[in-house]
Amino acid sequence: MQLLIIEDDYELAETLRETTSSRFESTIAYDGEEGLFLAEQHIHDVILLDLMLPLLNGYEVLKALRDRNVHTPVLILTAKDGIDDKLRGFHVGADDYLVKPFYREELLVRLEAIVRRSVGMTSPETLTFRDLHLNLQTKVVQVNETILNLNGKQFDLLEYLLGNQGAILTKEQIFDRVWGFDSETSTTVVEVYVSHLRKNLKPFGYDRFIKTFRGLGYMWTNPGEAHV
Repeated sequence: MQLLIIEDDYELAETLRETTSSRFESTIAYDGEEGLFLAEQHIHDVILLDLMLPLLNGYEVLKALRDRNVHTPVLILTAKDGIDDKLRGFHVGADDYLVKPFYREELLVRLEAIVRRSVGMTSPETLTFRDLHLNLQTKVVQVNETILNLNGKQFDLLEYLLGNQGAILTKEQIFDRVWGFDSETSTTVVEVYVSHLRKNLKPFGYDRFIKTFRGLGYMWTNPGEAHV
């Protein structure tokens, strides 16, 4: 899962990245403006947000996100422990609030809990579309009883498309989510992997659900929609 950490303390930000590394791949923003920009890309599963930030404070970042219909779950992690601070955080759209210092185990449990709530799942282990099943723990893809031979990035690409069916995902969004902001390759790799993924899905008829929007990106179509 993808975690966005918005924290201006460099040492703490790296500690948070390391603390959550067993569950999440993290991107770090060190001020409110950068955090808001990255959060608007819709590629993260959850956001860890400090309140006392330069340029834009955490409240301003969160309010701006909710005003712009960005509903990525947000856990506020701050030293501000007053009840008024907590109430204000929830009022502007926080999903949870944790005060520093914190226990590592509690942070992980809270992050995983709000991710589960945000996608409406009691178990995050399987993603299903008709007879296509993705086991998110084992990274195995099956159509009925047949296992598809997908490499890691193809699996990640299929998971991202399938998990956002009905939404157009730009090549830049896909690249940032699957390969990462700091990858040394370019966005042209997205077209290559989409082509390979289609070939692997074609024998089962599922390639037709990947719709191309030329010059923009791709969408996994909902049942009944025609492939163009």
